[in-house]
Amino acid sequence: MPSAILQFAPIGLLPALVFLMALVSLDSYRLVRLRTVLMLIVAGGIVAGLCYALNGALMTALDMDLVHYSRWIAPVVEEGFKAAVIVYLLQTHRIGFLVDAAILGFAVGTGFALVENFYYLYLSTDTSLTVWIVRGFGTALMHGGVVAIFGVMSKTMAEQSLRLNLLHCVPGLLVAIAVHSVFNHFYVSPVMSTIGTVLVLPPILYFVFRLSERRAHRWLEEDFDEDWDLIRMINSGEFDRSHAGKLLAELQNKLEGPVVADILCYLRLYTELALRAKGVLLMRENGLDVPMDAETRDKFKEMRYLEQNIGVTGCMAIRPFLHMTGKDLWQLYVLGE
Repeated sequence: MPSAILQFAPIGLLPALVFLMALVSLDSYRLVRLRTVLMLIVAGGIVAGLCYALNGALMTALDMDLVHYSRWIAPVVEEGFKAAVIVYLLQTHRIGFLVDAAILGFAVGTGFALVENFYYLYLSTDTSLTVWIVRGFGTALMHGGVVAIFGVMSKTMAEQSLRLNLLHCVPGLLVAIAVHSVFNHFYVSPVMSTIGTVLVLPPILYFVFRLSERRAHRWLEEDFDEDWDLIRMINSGEFDRSHAGKLLAELQNKLEGPVVADILCYLRLYTELALRAKGVLLMRENGLDVPMDAETRDKFKEMRYLEQNIGVTGCMAIRPFLHMTGKDLWQLYVLGE
């Protein structure tokens, strides 16, 4: 019914989008680009389409009615597919802090909810305002919220790792599935479930934002000082007496001379780019945004060239004195966007 679609579309579709934009606006570091958010909304919509097809096939194969399937199987299927998008972002070092894990997770859930609600809006003959308030403020926010929770928990578990272990994602996935399943059980009325979602979700995400900003600021200040000290030691000739210098000296007996020289160049270049990335983030915190210049692009090209010369063994050998974690690689990703 075209009139019903026009009447209830804002109620069913806008709440999750408005909430997502509010999350983006709270990000003082501007860690997540709007383009990335839009891409993940699209990704969430694609996931919704895949889940619709898979849910239909599984419901037939398992011979389950819609009520029981939506309570026990659909949460596993849907949260598993939504989580896969966040896992990809974590594995490719595109998530650095809890705040961007929350934003990107909610963006995936928002895309899922938009497609799902639009589809139900297109098919439904139910013109009850209450139904669409529940779908817009309850179901849609739930879809975004559980993926945000998954992203935050998984990022917290994998904070100090260079590579994501899928075991880091299990607790967050179980929580997302459990929350989704409880929501679908409607132990209380749908209206009360919606009110609970609206009252509980914003404070949780606001707390995550404030905690993440404090941790981000502390990390930027501490790592900035460490990186600056390393550059100063390399420039002053004191590097040989540092812990990193002693480790590099030990490698001279195991690697060829040119490779060791390339490692020293790589160490300096990596640290310079890390300093630059932290400077960009600190300027963003103060309302300034600095685009990447040609010199920085050239340094990225040189770093990739040096990585090829050093090889996999050399790169693994220098990780201990680069203090390289997923967060460190993420800051280079931010600078190289």
